[in-house]
Amino acid sequence: MYKQLTSEQRYAIKVLLQTGISKNAIAKSIGVSCSTVTRELSRNGSRNGCYKSDRAQQMAMKRRKRSVGNRSIGDIVKKEACRYIKNSEWSPRQISGWLALEGIHISHETIYKMIREDMQNGGTLYTHCRHRMKHKKRHVGHWVHIANRTSIAERPKEADGKRFGDFEMDTIVGKNNQDAILTIVERKTNMLFMVKLDHGKDSMELAMAVIKLMKLYKRYIRTFTTDNGPEFAEHLLIKKALKATVYFADPYSPWQKGAIENANGLIRQYIHKGMSFKNLTESDINDICHKINTRPREKLNFSTPEKCFLNFIS
Repeated sequence: MYKQLTSEQRYAIKVLLQTGISKNAIAKSIGVSCSTVTRELSRNGSRNGCYKSDRAQQMAMKRRKRSVGNRSIGDIVKKEACRYIKNSEWSPRQISGWLALEGIHISHETIYKMIREDMQNGGTLYTHCRHRMKHKKRHVGHWVHIANRTSIAERPKEADGKRFGDFEMDTIVGKNNQDAILTIVERKTNMLFMVKLDHGKDSMELAMAVIKLMKLYKRYIRTFTTDNGPEFAEHLLIKKALKATVYFADPYSPWQKGAIENANGLIRQYIHKGMSFKNLTESDINDICHKINTRPREKLNFSTPEKCFLNFIS
């Protein structure tokens, strides 16, 4: 969809064209894409290549009046939102924010309304939503005493999620608590890492899995935060190998590691509670991880965790 420019932006284009700078530089100056500037010059410029901002504004206003009504435009936008729900399984808020970056405006409330109406008419849009339009109660797990644990109270104040390099980790378990998947998330970017554990919640296997999964990013790791599950008993091995202390949240305080709690909730959209992990392959795990890491996030101004994470390590 063509992004509408303001009269001020059109005047800026006129002035900047006179300086001889490139279209790309003009686009950066007025905060739009280069293709938007190119289309503007093509649609509202004169045949001889001259661009006058006042004339361009008048042409744009006339064209807007001749455009189809809001209902027709709304149908196109709704179809685009439905496509993201079905193909990417993004949340309504993610879709709303992402489309806004493209100049397409639809509120997340409107998308939720679309899903509910579709559900009432026997549709299946809701099946692509994280909670399937239902909200479940959080269950509190158990904890055990872990030797030589370092309390979250000792964690540096700087590790509040605003700097890069502070990670949280956890496990999600399968049917009858027989299988487990290690999950790790970087707090600032929400970048997710996952790996299936062959022997459930064995503490030695988990420690080795953390080290193998994160050794490539060792230089960027500042801290780890986790809960008091017995699978993290070998935390000193992680500390020694990755040069990062593992801090333990207070018992029954999941909000102290909210990033990984949220990430596990996103994973449950694909791996439901009570589901066996035996048939999950490495490819399956990687596909789920990629889907989550390429979802736009409101926290990241609707950029993606993958893009933001790579920006820090490149």
